[in-house]
Amino acid sequence: MKKVIVLLSGGLDSATTLYYAKGQGFSVHALIFDYGQRHGKEIKCAVAVAKAARCPFEVVKISLPWKGSALLDKNIKVPHRRKLDAKDIPVTYVPARNIIFLSFAASYAEALGAEKIFIGANAIDYSGYPDCRPDFFAAYSKVLEKGLKTGVEGKKIRVETPLIRKTKTQIIRLGIQLQVPYKLTWSCYEGGRRPCGSCDSCRLRDKGFSELNIQDPLFKKV
Repeated sequence: MKKVIVLLSGGLDSATTLYYAKGQGFSVHALIFDYGQRHGKEIKCAVAVAKAARCPFEVVKISLPWKGSALLDKNIKVPHRRKLDAKDIPVTYVPARNIIFLSFAASYAEALGAEKIFIGANAIDYSGYPDCRPDFFAAYSKVLEKGLKTGVEGKKIRVETPLIRKTKTQIIRLGIQLQVPYKLTWSCYEGGRRPCGSCDSCRLRDKGFSELNIQDPLFKKV
């Protein structure tokens, strides 16, 4: 069985991507990052999703002391109910985050003998982050081709973005088909007991569930 790496944040998109890769028959290894983000809830959720999928996982702790994002610096407020515009990069953008994560994933993939890296990036219903766009991933794939031993030897490690051109509604519909345990995921930029419902990530998630007339399991009464 061919090995692949899946970047797993604990959110809706990355969980769907993990189950998608697993459904393709790959031996999935999840890579989870503790990078000093605003709250640790998403890390716990990522671990829970990996365990539910019965996938081996690694939690990698890294430090970004320069911060530069509302997701790293609690002195910067997370925007709520802002106008969602993909041309406007919000303060929740973490400088070079996907470049950093993919570099760790590439190292892991080469050491493990994995042939693909899956990431749940999306360029349709998203907050406008530049490192979630198709042209970025095309350029980064060229970097791996030139900068890795495997690439030089002609054994390319490919970056796969199966959700890149899907709406949140399409992603959730796919996830339901794949039996993704969305009740274990966390998308909110805040780390409260329940999602705030008004940050960019909550609103995009709500859009997907609402358009399918399905209740988000995170809001179901116990």
